[in-house]
Amino acid sequence: MKEIQGHGVAMITPFKENGSIDYDAIPSIVNHLIAGGVNYLVVLGTTAETATLSIEEKTSLVESIITANSGRLPLVIGLGGNHTAALLEMFDWFDLSAFTAVLSVAPYYNKPNQEGLYQHFKTIANHSPLPVILYNVPSRTGVNIAPETVLRLATDFKNIVGLKEASGDFQQAQTLIKTCPSNFHILSGDDEISLPMILAGAKGVISVIGNAIPEIYTKLIEKGINREVVSAYDHQYQILDLIRMIYNEGNPTGIKVLMEALGLCQNHLRLPLVNASDELKLMLKEELARVIPMYSTP
Repeated sequence: MKEIQGHGVAMITPFKENGSIDYDAIPSIVNHLIAGGVNYLVVLGTTAETATLSIEEKTSLVESIITANSGRLPLVIGLGGNHTAALLEMFDWFDLSAFTAVLSVAPYYNKPNQEGLYQHFKTIANHSPLPVILYNVPSRTGVNIAPETVLRLATDFKNIVGLKEASGDFQQAQTLIKTCPSNFHILSGDDEISLPMILAGAKGVISVIGNAIPEIYTKLIEKGINREVVSAYDHQYQILDLIRMIYNEGNPTGIKVLMEALGLCQNHLRLPLVNASDELKLMLKEELARVIPMYSTP
C-alpha cells in the first residue's frame, strides 16, 4: 500500500485551557503537516491522548480532521482496545469511508499470550472493512507481539498489511523486516531509530516529532528511502537531541510544548498527563530555535 509508505504523523489533539478540544486549531495543524510534505495523517493514536476522549469527542475530532484535510492526504484511524467484542462495535460506530487503513494497538493491561494476540487480531481482520496495521508498543501495553505472531498474521490475512513497530528493539525490527512478506509494511514507531530501520528495509515511520518539524523530518525519511545515507545521518544528528527531549517527561507532553512555541495550539493536556516542567519547556524551546534554521538545509 503506497498510501502508508514514507512519513505519517500521529497527530496531537489540541485542548483549550478548560480541557475541551480546540477545534479551531485543527485546520492550522493539518495545513502545517501538509505544507511540511508528510505522506499521511494518523488520527486517534497514542499521541492524540485518545484514552482520555469520549466517544462523542472522538467522533467530532475525526470529522474535524476529515474536513480540514479535504481529501489532500490519506488518513489512518486508530481503533484498538483490550475488549475485542467492544472494539468491533467501535468499527461499526465510525464512518470509515474517508480512511485508508486502521491502526490497531495490541490489547493492553490484560496481557494476552501470543495465541490470544493472534485470535484478537484475527477477529479484527475478519470484521474490518479497511486494511489493518498492527501496532506493537510493549512499553505501553505490557505485551510484545512476537515476530512469529506478526508473520503468522501477515501470512493468514491479506487485509493485515503492516505493523507499526514501536518496541525500540532494533534487533526485533530487523527480524520482522527479514521474515515478513515483501508486501507487508514494517513501519517505525520510534522517531530515533526510524532512519536505521528504513535503511534496513522498513517502509517508513509514523512519527511524533513530525507534528512540530514535518518538513525536516520528511526530508530525513526521504533521504533514508533514497539511500542518501551520509546526508540522512547528518539530518538525524542535527535533530537527535530534540527527538530525545520530547520524550523526557512523556508523550505528548514534550511535543505540545513545541506546537505551542510554533503558534499552532495551546499547551494543554488531560489528566493523568500534566504539562512539562519549566526546565524542560526552556530546553525544548532553545533546541527548537536551533533546529528551525535547518529547514532550508539541502
